[in-house]
Amino acid sequence: MSPPELLNNTDHKDLRIITARGAQYGDSVMTALTFAQEFRNLQAHYPIVFFKSDDGLTFQSVALLGFQAGENLFLSQNGWDAAYVPLTVARQPFLIGNVNGEMLLHVDMESPRVSRTEGEPVFLKFGGNSEFLEKMSSMLGAIHDGRKTESAFSAALQEFNLLESFVFDMELMDGSQNRLIGFYTINEERLGALDGHALEKLSRANFLQPIYMAIASLSNLSALAERKRCAHAAQS
Repeated sequence: MSPPELLNNTDHKDLRIITARGAQYGDSVMTALTFAQEFRNLQAHYPIVFFKSDDGLTFQSVALLGFQAGENLFLSQNGWDAAYVPLTVARQPFLIGNVNGEMLLHVDMESPRVSRTEGEPVFLKFGGNSEFLEKMSSMLGAIHDGRKTESAFSAALQEFNLLESFVFDMELMDGSQNRLIGFYTINEERLGALDGHALEKLSRANFLQPIYMAIASLSNLSALAERKRCAHAAQS
């Protein structure tokens, strides 16, 4: 696999990006990494859950798109079946890389979204950034800024013991049982028992609102399970 290339209007002057959504473009993913500032936009469509990082010390937040690896229940023949696409999915094939201490745009040239003949142009005819690239740049900036707060958000959730593991069971139309494990949610009882000092600390850090957004998002679990049942029935 080749490393991402530093984006420039010489080597990539005729670069285009396919923006359609589908499995063929790498959208068959079970989860999408997210961050506290995005929870407001996500909670209307997706369950927001947490998983323990490889170091076992911190937690990462994700939008849940399916119940097993490689499953995205929001993909259909017509594209993405939700009004909002998580930013870490929508930004592909672009990413931010550190070049001599400066964060600059890079592009994954091996992405199936990259084209020279179809899709949105990255640069204008005479080398300026296209409106599409400006949008992607803004999106990547939001992701970069948001992800920088994740460790502090995780630390706050752990400081007040707000995370708990959960199990979600569902029965498919053929009677088979499926179980989602390995994720964490926010314990509402512990949240409700916090004193004023703790709540003020969370609020001053701008963490209290996303906590409530994450809790509200769990109402989408039943809708996601129904998508799973319909997808399974269609394949049977």
